[in-house]
Amino acid sequence: MAIGDGYRTKRSEHGKPGYRILRVADVDGGVLRLDSPDFVSTSMRRQIGQKLSEAGDVLLTTKGTVGRVAIVPELEEPVVYSPQLCYFRVKNPEALTARWLSYWFQSNHFERQASRRANNTDMAAYINLADIRSLSLTLPSLGKQQAIAEVLGALDDKIAANTRLTLAADKLRAAKFRAALGSDSAPVSRLARFVNGKAFTKGASGTGRVVIRIAELNSGLGGSTVRNDIEVADEHLARPGDLLFAWSGSLTVQRWFRSEGIVNQHIFKVMPNDGFPLWLVEGTLQERLAAFRSIAADKATTMGHIQRKHLDEPVPIPGGNFVAREDAAMQALWDRALSAEVESLHLARARDELLPLLMSGKVRVKDAERVVEGVV
Repeated sequence: MAIGDGYRTKRSEHGKPGYRILRVADVDGGVLRLDSPDFVSTSMRRQIGQKLSEAGDVLLTTKGTVGRVAIVPELEEPVVYSPQLCYFRVKNPEALTARWLSYWFQSNHFERQASRRANNTDMAAYINLADIRSLSLTLPSLGKQQAIAEVLGALDDKIAANTRLTLAADKLRAAKFRAALGSDSAPVSRLARFVNGKAFTKGASGTGRVVIRIAELNSGLGGSTVRNDIEVADEHLARPGDLLFAWSGSLTVQRWFRSEGIVNQHIFKVMPNDGFPLWLVEGTLQERLAAFRSIAADKATTMGHIQRKHLDEPVPIPGGNFVAREDAAMQALWDRALSAEVESLHLARARDELLPLLMSGKVRVKDAERVVEGVV
């Protein structure tokens, strides 16, 4: 098996035509996001060497968020790995399967060894290439590897299909919305109420509902997620399908699809006013997001943000009878995407429960197959 880390590129080596740079933030939930704006010029091909992606590579994030895993699919164009990624390239598929290896990196076997080797600095946790090379693993038979990979893979394949469905539904809805924009305009503040969250992390109990911060919007739940069992007003609660708008830091507009949570400060819960469907409000905010980010970037503060007055500025909205004509179709796209996101949460929970049991041998593959059949 070939093991390596990413290519440390210089700004002078960036350019197009080139290879897109894949970073830690682009590896999430076993899926690669391929929207980075940075490319390494193809003239650097020789210097990049083996650090250019190949289908089947197992990726492990090694700095900041240590332990995210993904397998590189067939890509139209290869990407170049950043230094915060480590790749594992199986050379003998008759001894080791890439998918089983990806699950091993998500198991307690890896976590225990990594925790003893991971270095901590004031900046971020990381595990270096030398430590990774020193890891040891016990290989089961090829047949058992394949059986475990097939069971867990059925769940991950369904999650990946749901992700594609969600992206397609949201993309279609955004395209229909954009095509309908005309001469009509209205302030965003007229379309919806924007209720700001509060500092609900202070004195948090550690139990109860998730406190939704910007980190949870961008990266999901993790080890640093705060929980609180306090009672709050309904306008400070987010339930699956609610719309949230982080107006500070990394401005983002997100559909909340997780369990009921408490909306923290710097995030608006966006509630449509009568006559304006949620998808219309969301589409308007998404279209306005680039302008909001530009405003935030100009703030001479430690954290860029927008102000309520920016919500009062007129922005383009679909004109004519578009809302009445397309409401059912647009709402159906919204609901289908939400349903896929919620289903993926249940599938991921089942996978995360089965993975350590299968990898440790505490659950037989046949028993796990019956569990998977019940949720897929």
